[in-house]
Amino acid sequence: MQKTDKKKQEQSFLDHLEVLRWHLIRSFIAILLFTVIAFLFPEILFDKIIFAAKDSSFATYRFFCWMSETLNFGQALCINEMPFELMNINMSGQFSTHIISSVIAGFIISFPYIFWEMWCFVKPALHSNEKRYSKGVVFYTSLLFTIGVLFGYYAVAPLSIQFLGNYQVSPEVVNQINLNSYISTVTTVCLANGVVFLLPVLIYFLSKLGFITPDFLRRYRRHAIVMLMIMAAIITPPDIMSLILVTFPLMLLYEVSIKVSTKFQDEE
Repeated sequence: MQKTDKKKQEQSFLDHLEVLRWHLIRSFIAILLFTVIAFLFPEILFDKIIFAAKDSSFATYRFFCWMSETLNFGQALCINEMPFELMNINMSGQFSTHIISSVIAGFIISFPYIFWEMWCFVKPALHSNEKRYSKGVVFYTSLLFTIGVLFGYYAVAPLSIQFLGNYQVSPEVVNQINLNSYISTVTTVCLANGVVFLLPVLIYFLSKLGFITPDFLRRYRRHAIVMLMIMAAIITPPDIMSLILVTFPLMLLYEVSIKVSTKFQDEE
């Protein structure tokens, strides 16, 4: 009898692995599909998206120029040129950059579907009340991730590029930015912001599991602010403007997380 029960448990575990394997396969196919699409349209991926922040006509720079004129600062905040050029020094540099950028784009575009696949695997194991509490989790997670990526793309990345690309220790030194360095800055900032913007979702599930309470979050708010600043310093380029731009949204998300945790506690 014990052997039979053990065999059923093993079969159940293997069945779960088989289900997970197909969820992962479908997720991989989605990433591969969008990666191929991104790879086939380099003029959109690079010229229209990644390299757009290098152009002085980028939406963020136009906004700052408009704000400068509205506040009667003249052209003080306007960015009219980017005095640096991109360069490639490796034989396979542009090709490998094309592949890596396409994979990152494929992952970002397919993230809602990937999360939905993972959620479909987890959801059957939840109780009915847990399913009720987690209603809409795919939508809100995808929304927060998208907002984070867009925030990184339109706020953090262009200001980091503008500051670091124009910074000079001496007029004798000309900035010739390596292609991989530029691509890494843009993609890392966008992905990192997309991930950290999922903080309310993480807090929600930790609250549901009983690991975190609203009182705990309020009591250690000051410690959390320090940790958020450290996190912002890690995921942003080394300039103070990027640090500030990321820290404030993280602090706001932390306060939102407290509200989310409080709501969950009230529902309990």
